[in-house]
Amino acid sequence: MTPFAADLLVLFRRDLRCFIREVELFPDDATLWKTLPGISNSAGNLALHVAGNLRHFVGGVLGGTGYQRNREQEFGQREGTRMAVSAALEAASVDIQAGLEKLTPESQAAPFPVSVGGRRPATGRLLLHIAAHTAFHLGQAGYLRRALTGSATSASPMDLRDLDDRL
Repeated sequence: MTPFAADLLVLFRRDLRCFIREVELFPDDATLWKTLPGISNSAGNLALHVAGNLRHFVGGVLGGTGYQRNREQEFGQREGTRMAVSAALEAASVDIQAGLEKLTPESQAAPFPVSVGGRRPATGRLLLHIAAHTAFHLGQAGYLRRALTGSATSASPMDLRDLDDRL
């Protein structure tokens, strides 16, 4: 695995562990699917979207895992258990390794193998975008949980201790 891919794996796995902690901090399954006025996506939808995005682009496209994405379900689902959502995030953590293990300096610099939003940016740059996208939705889920529950408990999503070399 290239050093860049290894660093991305640490970041992705950190954020997925934090997202699982965030999901587990919801007081019950029903609250995971609630929103507030002006908010269109529940934390459950955000978590499913992150899992689907990572499993598709990193695991499926780069790693050849065969994962078939259902983006409509990621945003359309309105109920489910915290355990099932956490399992989807865990599956993403496994799938991303397949894609990152195949990354080479040449493939990192090459255009992404498939079009994303009508574009094919360099694979390394798209992977950085996906990492930022993951962290963005993790933050949204945390703020939504706090607003829905009134709890200030943190899932500690940016703990620097999680940046050590353990995978």
